[in-house]
Amino acid sequence: MSQQTADIVFRNGKVTTLDKKQRDATAIAVRNDRILKVGTDSEIMALKGPATREVDLKKRRVVPGLTDGHIHVIRGGLSYNMELRWDGVDSLAVAMEMLKKQVQNTPPPQWVRVVGGFTEHQFREKRLPTLAEINQAAPETPVFILHLYDRALLNRAAIRVCGFTKDTPDFPGGIFERDSNGNPTGLLLAHPNATILYSTLAKGPKLPREYQVNSTLHFMRELNRLGLTGVIDAGGGSQRYPEDYDVITELSKEGKLTLRFAYNLFTQKPKGEFEDFSNWCKTLKPGHGEDLFKLNGAGEMLVYSAADFEDFRVERPEMPANMEAELERVVRVLVENRWPFRLHATYDETIGRALDVYEKVNRDIPFNGIHWFFDHAETISSRNIDRVKALGGGIAIQNRMAFQGEYFVERYGAAAARRSPPIQEFLSAGIPVGAGTDATRVASYNPWVSLYWLVTGKTVGGLKLYPDENCVDRSTALSLWTEANAWFSNEEGARGQIAANQFADFIALSDDYFSIDAEEIKNITSVLTVVAGKVVHGSDEFASLSPPLPPVMPDWSPVKEFGGYQHRHVQRPGYAAREQHAHPEHFGCGLHQTAKRFRSSIEEAVLDWSFDCQCWGF
Repeated sequence: MSQQTADIVFRNGKVTTLDKKQRDATAIAVRNDRILKVGTDSEIMALKGPATREVDLKKRRVVPGLTDGHIHVIRGGLSYNMELRWDGVDSLAVAMEMLKKQVQNTPPPQWVRVVGGFTEHQFREKRLPTLAEINQAAPETPVFILHLYDRALLNRAAIRVCGFTKDTPDFPGGIFERDSNGNPTGLLLAHPNATILYSTLAKGPKLPREYQVNSTLHFMRELNRLGLTGVIDAGGGSQRYPEDYDVITELSKEGKLTLRFAYNLFTQKPKGEFEDFSNWCKTLKPGHGEDLFKLNGAGEMLVYSAADFEDFRVERPEMPANMEAELERVVRVLVENRWPFRLHATYDETIGRALDVYEKVNRDIPFNGIHWFFDHAETISSRNIDRVKALGGGIAIQNRMAFQGEYFVERYGAAAARRSPPIQEFLSAGIPVGAGTDATRVASYNPWVSLYWLVTGKTVGGLKLYPDENCVDRSTALSLWTEANAWFSNEEGARGQIAANQFADFIALSDDYFSIDAEEIKNITSVLTVVAGKVVHGSDEFASLSPPLPPVMPDWSPVKEFGGYQHRHVQRPGYAAREQHAHPEHFGCGLHQTAKRFRSSIEEAVLDWSFDCQCWGF
């Protein structure tokens, strides 16, 4: 039998396969959407035929494509082009200049929205903007700024268009801050859940369908730029099925997906959870779809009574007494129909009560290998880890503590934070563990921030949360973002490694992940992203391979002006001198001097930002 030839070969690289049979290589052969062979340049070039294309990897480090095990891309894609991202911005002054610029660009009746992905601790100033500052920056254009799960900041224009007055009652589980006359000031507090925040965000205009398609294409490309080749989409509150899946379904049918999607269905409304899942079990089966877009299972919300929001600024919410009864009905119908499922659970107390239900159902209807797992599990106890193991479950961790660790320490203490979550204990127990971000409304979607957090144990604000014994080495962290997540998408052996017969999903990195300083991990991007054997993103020496992307819609989109994740890197040529002048704390000066010099020269911050945009193509 004649040897198969490759459609495309990638050679002259430093390939980390994560395949125990062949850990390292220099070249990859691809046929159709699968890897044909991995090996040396000479071995792979032997598979080259007359029509085979060839890509020189230029000695770049190549790793399996990253899969985010918990992210909200389907929902986020519909609005990405409307959102000003403060992800990665390390100065509040720069963030506010971005806001002012976007206010000038945004026509009525549109809003300027900063929807998660940042924390006040990432700013040098270590604070959020004041309402006065926001009102000064945007006297007429509505502004909505979402900070984690804990609060939203609205200017007076947004208060007006939302119709909030002194007679507006507080949301259940939320608070309007009011002035001495009872009028809303613009500060909305989640206490303890985020309904008030998301209900207010939903009042803003939506993009028309054509623009939502464009927005999703640009969001996928942004994730490709950061090295993502796959996602496990965890659904989301107010995400209607099937209506809000129309855009992603259309792109799938047209062959325009640049990510591999495994999506979960999220219950639609309180008290209707059993009916939702019962109906879906009758009409759908896990795995329904095709390789790039398929149904994965149920969750992350199974019943609203089990939703323990993780706002660490407030006390832990007690789940209601009816949680177990409602959860049991849903879990029974899922297990009867062999549906994988996931459950959002932050606190050990909620996890323990959920496990009581799972163990009860398992006694009647054995789980027998169904892939079920908890999301988050920051405060899970050793006893409950053992119970998860006994039931064959897994734990999907996200780097929410990288954005909220300071608040956790303030409430529960540094000792409790040392094992929140207990990553090494999960791994030692031998249960499946995968990693993700929970982007876009809380943490940033940048996977390298998560990898940095896993390796260093630090928040984006620089606080060291974990002792070294609860951090993981770089190979393990990469594994949690690649091969380990295949268990959570029910695709073991098909993705997550660079190995023969697996999906041809891999990335070439801007910097060598295994050798750069740990502090630089969060600055890595992909210079070449391959999904299903096709190049979906290229930059630097691979820019000519990058497929065209339609112009950003609408014309006033913040993405057109600023792009997405904002990288700020003090080692870029020509940057250090001005960085020293604007931000002397990097060079040993005191913080009070930094604040004084920085605030006295806002024009310097603008210059800083302009330089960043030029360097990074934003």
